[in-house]
Amino acid sequence: MAKLTNKKKITKQSAVVDWNTALRPLLKRYRGRKHPLEYQNAYQLIVMIVLSARSSDAIVNKQAPALFTAYPDFKSLSKADPESLYPLIKGPGYRHKAEYIIGIAKDVVDTGTIPEDIDGLTQWKGFGRKSANVYMSQMGLKAEGIIVDLHTLRVTPRLGIATSDDPKKLETELMEKIDRKHWHQAGMALTFLGRETCRPTDPHCDDCLMNPVCGYFKEQK
Repeated sequence: MAKLTNKKKITKQSAVVDWNTALRPLLKRYRGRKHPLEYQNAYQLIVMIVLSARSSDAIVNKQAPALFTAYPDFKSLSKADPESLYPLIKGPGYRHKAEYIIGIAKDVVDTGTIPEDIDGLTQWKGFGRKSANVYMSQMGLKAEGIIVDLHTLRVTPRLGIATSDDPKKLETELMEKIDRKHWHQAGMALTFLGRETCRPTDPHCDDCLMNPVCGYFKEQK
């Protein structure tokens, strides 16, 4: 498949699409699929979300067991020195990540609670809207946004459902097109679509269940 060449044309084609209906097959395919991070509880999920920035879920899944053996909960992590974490979390930005997760642990220990809304979660350093949306979706909290990661930024312009290059603006576009009750599920489903089918190069368009409404697919045809 060729590179996306006509965003305006695709946007026009998709303007008449009822995306809540169009996304049903995708939501059905990935319903109940757990996030690739292999966490066991809220503590592990929060730490792993921070570690996954500029890294991969597979790498974090390999690193995490040793980290959680050494620091099994927020209390133990809150007492750690950043330097003691460096050997356990080597990778892009590991020094900052060490500071972030220790800071989060101290906040949870001090307050005795984990925020359950996006404003509270994004007050933590190293925890942006994407991180908060991932956490809230996995913990079954009320949706306040839609997960937008690198996969979503690639997939949604191709489909035509959203076109912005800015994650926050693209998230707003998605929230305007998709009913709130689907926000968590749609975010994860679009991510999985990007991971498995709508690849950066050589996307598997002929096998994609979204090709009946996909502007990118129609443009190539």
